[in-house]
Amino acid sequence: QVQLVESGGGVVQAGGSLRLSCAASGRTFSNYVMGWFRQAPGKEREFVAAVHWNAVSLYYAASVKGRFTISRDNAKNTVYLQMNTLKPEDTATYYCAAGTGVRSKFSSDFYAYWGQGTQVTVSS
Repeated sequence: QVQLVESGGGVVQAGGSLRLSCAASGRTFSNYVMGWFRQAPGKEREFVAAVHWNAVSLYYAASVKGRFTISRDNAKNTVYLQMNTLKPEDTATYYCAAGTGVRSKFSSDFYAYWGQGTQVTVSS
């Protein structure tokens, strides 16, 4: 089992920044691909970003590429999502997830473990 706890959400004006953190406990953190997803009210959960165990291979949704940066610190069992130039359409609950295997890391099916989510609200 892997337990994930997100933090860092809040309310920010458009153009502002937030940094989300996800602290992991349980099984060996470095074995897992870590991802961030988000879900806005009335919408499907969507992929935001993912980072391979080596912390070098990074993946982003087109809607956030160039604005968001995912990173991980395996010594601290923590993954981060730095969000810059935020837009109102980034408003959502953001979820951290951990997964391993051969499925597409862009799909929620890849991830076996999920956090409870942290709310991000971007005002215009």
